[in-house]
Amino acid sequence: MTEALTGHLPPQGGVPPTPRDPSEPLPLLRRELDTGADGLSTREAERRLAVYGPNEVRRKGHTSLGRELVRQLVHPLALLLWAAAAMAFVADIRVLGIAIVAIVLVNAAFALLQERQAEQAVETLAKYLPEHAMVIRDGKSRQTEARTLVPGDIITLDEGDKVPADVRLVDGGLEVDLSMLTGESTPAQRIAGPGTAGSTLLHEPNLVFSGTTCTAGQARAMVFATGDHTELGRIAALSQRTRRDPSPLEQQVKKVAWLIAAVAVAMGALFLVLGVAVGLPLTDALMFAIGLLVANVPEGLLPTITLALAVGVRLLARQGAVIKRLSAVETLGSTNVICTDKTGTLTQNRMRLQSTWTPAGGANPGPEAVRLTAAAALCTTVTRDADGELHGDPTEIALVAGAADRGAPLDLGARDTGRHTVFRFDPRLRLMSVVQRDPADGGMRLIVKGAPESVLARTLDAAQNAAAHAAAEELSGRGMRVLAVATRELGGAASATRREDAETELTLLGLVGLYDPPRPEVAAAVRRCHEAGLLVHIVTGDNGATAAAVAREVGIGEPRLIVVAESESIGDHDLDRLLADGDAEVVFARSSPETKLKVADALRAHGLIVAMTGDGVNDAPALHRAHIGVAMGLSGTDVAREASTMVLTDDNFATIVTAIESGRQVYDNVRKFIVYIFAHLTPEVIPFLVFALSGGSVPLPLTVLQILAIDLGTETLPALALGRERAEPGSMSRPPRPSSQGVISKDMLIRSWGYLGTVSAALVMTAFFYVLWRAGWTPGDPTGPGTPLHHAYVTATTATFAGIVTCQVGTAVAARTDHASLRSIGFFTNPLLLAGIAFELVFTAALVYVPPLQGLFATAALPLDVVALIAVFPALVWGTDELRRLRRRTRKPAQT
Repeated sequence: MTEALTGHLPPQGGVPPTPRDPSEPLPLLRRELDTGADGLSTREAERRLAVYGPNEVRRKGHTSLGRELVRQLVHPLALLLWAAAAMAFVADIRVLGIAIVAIVLVNAAFALLQERQAEQAVETLAKYLPEHAMVIRDGKSRQTEARTLVPGDIITLDEGDKVPADVRLVDGGLEVDLSMLTGESTPAQRIAGPGTAGSTLLHEPNLVFSGTTCTAGQARAMVFATGDHTELGRIAALSQRTRRDPSPLEQQVKKVAWLIAAVAVAMGALFLVLGVAVGLPLTDALMFAIGLLVANVPEGLLPTITLALAVGVRLLARQGAVIKRLSAVETLGSTNVICTDKTGTLTQNRMRLQSTWTPAGGANPGPEAVRLTAAAALCTTVTRDADGELHGDPTEIALVAGAADRGAPLDLGARDTGRHTVFRFDPRLRLMSVVQRDPADGGMRLIVKGAPESVLARTLDAAQNAAAHAAAEELSGRGMRVLAVATRELGGAASATRREDAETELTLLGLVGLYDPPRPEVAAAVRRCHEAGLLVHIVTGDNGATAAAVAREVGIGEPRLIVVAESESIGDHDLDRLLADGDAEVVFARSSPETKLKVADALRAHGLIVAMTGDGVNDAPALHRAHIGVAMGLSGTDVAREASTMVLTDDNFATIVTAIESGRQVYDNVRKFIVYIFAHLTPEVIPFLVFALSGGSVPLPLTVLQILAIDLGTETLPALALGRERAEPGSMSRPPRPSSQGVISKDMLIRSWGYLGTVSAALVMTAFFYVLWRAGWTPGDPTGPGTPLHHAYVTATTATFAGIVTCQVGTAVAARTDHASLRSIGFFTNPLLLAGIAFELVFTAALVYVPPLQGLFATAALPLDVVALIAVFPALVWGTDELRRLRRRTRKPAQT
């Protein structure tokens, strides 16, 4: 029994506890709740309200907004940006300092908004409860606020009502849309009567749950659970208890930020001491340490990552996947298992009549099959609107449409005119029947449809039944929902007044197989998953045979083994054994909310990155717990969409695969612009090392302000453009990367700091010394203001600055591919990068040649020979990296 229905309150002031088993015999339930047919008295209801509390889903508590804000502001990368801002203020560059502070605050605010999503999901649950209910108090029916209902209240429910609490029907019957709890789209029949042995609470034929909707019928019901004790309240509690862990990218960025911070501070402190030791004045040593710290802080990294992920979000939105958390774009790229619903995600959620079987003709079409489909269509209650659209139960719509397709169109008006009696579907009997007047002779005919075992048990021909049972199993094995249709000639209306008398001695007309076909694009999407090393599990509320058949049709389990697990009985140890086999894809049938949550937790425990789909309120805890919760935009509930990380606007499984491919592309592009940004740290640090190691005999080749102009000015747009780079060939042919793999690898550091950085540093120092030597400088000559070499020194630092920028151009082109050659992707295939390069060149020219900016950034106009020298830097930087990649491709296969 579930927690919500077993944990009862102790009696207080004569108030009874909630029942341990709401499906127990009705007299015992009435006695436990101390209520009767006339309901509670007003005073008793008020006493119980004081004990049980209001009938509403309560949020357990708020996280301190101030504490959450502080946590975002002391994020390691935020601390680095704070340090960069402090350096800007120390260097008296207030505008840049204020800009960096603004970047920190904007990122913190955005992250803070994401933290509030779980609480919003719980608040959305409350929307499913109606505001008012019809309750019987003091023996009279009255309208009251739904929040004042208490266990023991008697309420009335009509077609179109939302159910205000968990109730047991005591009179009448209903059709109820339980999809938000069970995931099954077909309305469920609920009637007053005894429970069914062995059924779960959600499938008990006499229980209805808060937040669901009555689609037909009328009933009186007894409230047995309210507020947090209802199924809705239990799901809200699960959603609040499940925590959302940081994404792999968030974890990696923190590690990288601490690494960079440690390196920057250590180098600054070390070379401060070194500078003093070699005889530098303290002010020069401090300036050196500040410059080294600023040079090591990639001020543009966090905003560039944020903006690149935002670009990925916009691209995915156009493809049908709305991402609600930026870091989820990268998490998609590391996903290695998808847990998907069946109905509406793998399938079209549109039942159709697929096959028929008759005793005389078997599966062959013929007159018997036409009579079978015509009779099945008559045994329906669907309606047609003014536009000709059919409305009603999806199964019955499929029967009416299927009959028309097979040459037996149904006139709904004639059906209703000739109808004498309707015996609605009884979940215990698993039958529905109608009594129709035969227009040919005016006699009455009973038509019955229902589960094959229920219908065949009421037919006369035992030998015929054996063949029908075999045919039903064969159709079920092909993924169809099978209904048997039988008839009985009644002769007169009087013999059809009692259901138990009418539904006997039937003559079998045959079997109909109904099928919800897979979406045509799903099979190809599943193949792409397998090629990319992803497992696909099905977690569905449907039965195992149907789900397994759909799985096989779309390629799940091929070439792997497919295992069908009945989720209602599976334990943790069995679940671990199932999921430990990396070659098996599992169909979890008859899944409950706890099952999805258990599956998500088990997969996470195995070190897998999990994407979980869902559409109902019952799916919210699992969507919240999975790394990527995927909600349905068309058929999903508000609660599922609030709890999810990604919403599919087309409810299509193929869109998930497209999103995973985009996630891999985004992750690769993040690594590309990290290589691009880190490659500039070396040429920014080397000038300060030359200054320190020379004991001041070589003047500082670069100023702190020029470093900030590079880190926050020239490099940002090309870095963003690298975030829009197309995927390299084969991105979906490699296995998912391990969750332990860092966003920054050893190979990346060697490439950026070693190859690209070292080449760039050598080139820019060449330009610096070239300008000084051309002016006649020798080591130790004074270059300060008022000295003859001061203008040459300013020109030399400008050459260093402009040289780093032109090296950035070569680095940006080189970083476009990790292994492939530039020719394989084309030089002009990323126009945004070309525009970004053009911008940084224009921006640099402005800083070098515009007089007001020259005074601010300590630059001077460059002579033509210096411009010609630094103009070849891009080709040299890109060319050396292209040769390195060529050697790697010829020596060994590309590695991710």
